[in-house]
Amino acid sequence: MKLRATDLIIVSGMSGSGKSVALQSLEDIGYYCIDNLPAVLLPEFNQYLPDHTSDGDDEIAGAAVSIDARNNQFLDDLDQTLDKLEQQGRACRILFIDAEESILLRRYSETRRKHPLTGGSTPLIEGMRQERKLLQPLRDRAEKVFDTTETTPHQLRAQVRDFAGGSSVDGPLILVESFGFKHGSPREADFIFDVRCLPNPHWEEHLRPLTGLDQPVAEYLENQPMVMEMTEEIFRFLRKWLPGFASENRSYITVAIGCTGGQHRSVYICEQVVKRFLQEDIGAQVRHRQLEMQSRD
Repeated sequence: MKLRATDLIIVSGMSGSGKSVALQSLEDIGYYCIDNLPAVLLPEFNQYLPDHTSDGDDEIAGAAVSIDARNNQFLDDLDQTLDKLEQQGRACRILFIDAEESILLRRYSETRRKHPLTGGSTPLIEGMRQERKLLQPLRDRAEKVFDTTETTPHQLRAQVRDFAGGSSVDGPLILVESFGFKHGSPREADFIFDVRCLPNPHWEEHLRPLTGLDQPVAEYLENQPMVMEMTEEIFRFLRKWLPGFASENRSYITVAIGCTGGQHRSVYICEQVVKRFLQEDIGAQVRHRQLEMQSRD
């Protein structure tokens, strides 16, 4: 069995936010996963993880544990536990899954699951607010917070897989995501660029059914000086400030580029920005939010 020593991910977050989906996503890509590990056992669990890649027939990508409100009796000393883990030389990455309170309430109303902090005298809303307070230390230390208020399980799985991949690149991994403003802005984005001011292929009848991935649309946009200037300026801005993120030990940055519908301009510019990053050997991935949703319809 092979296990890279630095690949330990702690998945936490609010009940109903999508933690189970996140943990299953890590298991699907080869992580050894433990759900609801008592936080106090983290240092002991760490002793069973190798300090270097070992040889063997089987290989797993890393290890992941879920720590949440079900752990409430073990969370009082969580900060000390995480500090001890770091003293042992284990660089763990914390992923926190969250969502708006109203959405969490709705999700729980649609299931028969019992919230871990509710009881005979504690209503659901109060249990959720206690949970948020209880988990705040983990949220504060999280490398990445995913807000799933408007995120589908399919999108969350992709985000988690990208997050896991960010542990193996040199410097921050950049996720460049196109979206349509009429569908709402991505909540998890670190940067949002609005390109609605650019010429829109939608108004060209022969281009309307196509996307920014299609050559006719690309040729149309490449003939627009404003598009090329905007693309270059977005890339230069990000390229300039990346060293600052690296110095803050950030390994995952989400950049969202939006047009009206998320079909033409934002898709094309995302592809071009990622292409420039890859040409400079900078870790970058691209995702097209609206196109992914259309492909599932």
